[in-house]
Amino acid sequence: MRRRQLLRLSLGTASALVAGPSLARGSAGGGWPAPLAPGSRIAALAPGTWLESGDDGLAVLRRRCAEQGWILQTPRELFGRWRWFSGSDAVRAEALRRAWADSAVQALFYVGAGWGSARLLEQGLALPPGPRWTVGFSDCSALLLAQRAAGSLGAIHGWFGGDGPQWRRLAALLRGEAVAPLQGRGHGAGYGAGPQAAAVAEGPLVVSNLTIATSLIGTPWLPSLQGCVLVLEDTGEAPYRIDRLLTQWRSSGLLRGVRGIGLGRFDWARDDILPGDFAMEEILLERLAPLGVPLVSGLAVGHGRPNLALPLGRRCRLDAAAGTLTLLD
Repeated sequence: MRRRQLLRLSLGTASALVAGPSLARGSAGGGWPAPLAPGSRIAALAPGTWLESGDDGLAVLRRRCAEQGWILQTPRELFGRWRWFSGSDAVRAEALRRAWADSAVQALFYVGAGWGSARLLEQGLALPPGPRWTVGFSDCSALLLAQRAAGSLGAIHGWFGGDGPQWRRLAALLRGEAVAPLQGRGHGAGYGAGPQAAAVAEGPLVVSNLTIATSLIGTPWLPSLQGCVLVLEDTGEAPYRIDRLLTQWRSSGLLRGVRGIGLGRFDWARDDILPGDFAMEEILLERLAPLGVPLVSGLAVGHGRPNLALPLGRRCRLDAAAGTLTLLD
């Protein structure tokens, strides 16, 4: 789909990491970041496409941060524009490097989407060790995944916009508080694998936009999926293209060792399919059910409302009998 359309969809729901291969192989991130508290500083960054003029997303974020007592910083690079991006790759990468290096900043909010975040991963910048709260989704999934691949905890797949409950869930995670399980549609105990398969899987979360994660296959920035619970979502991709992407994942062996799979929203233009084509739910189940792991679809994650936040690396329980995804302490 067109880059500007993806940006509009991303902001409409609301509405890290820069590392070379040496970082992805090396640093250990330690534990989770300290919970945000009144006085905590948050840097807003646009690692991809430039922000639309007149967009009120920053005003919403500033108001919500103020209600929490958090201080929002908006560096000048946030308002830049170069081609499709908020600045050249070097400029955007430097803004991100400075934010990561600033010990006075406790969290980074990726407020732009569209396209371009993965281009920053080519810049080869080293980041300080240790965890950091980062929030984003869609195209910014590239930065969240790379942060997880580097061993740094604190990346949250989510968005600062949406309605009150969506924001309160994200704010609670940033404050280190418990949040409610997500409810979806379970597909039986080890759907497609026989009656002896387990209905419940536990493991650390990996959450991403499917297209963005697929673009990182073969790079140092896609984290290991061994033993994880994988949650995927996408937008603007017809079922036949989702088929193509998931076939690549299956053929590459990436899904071997995944303990459970959760599916967020997958939406597309209804005129992009022909009579007799697979429906989206059909293709998702046809490609993923043979893995024989617990499978839950219909989670309120990704493009659309609500887009409920999930932290990468957090241990969770996926229950295919109850259709729930629960974060564990």
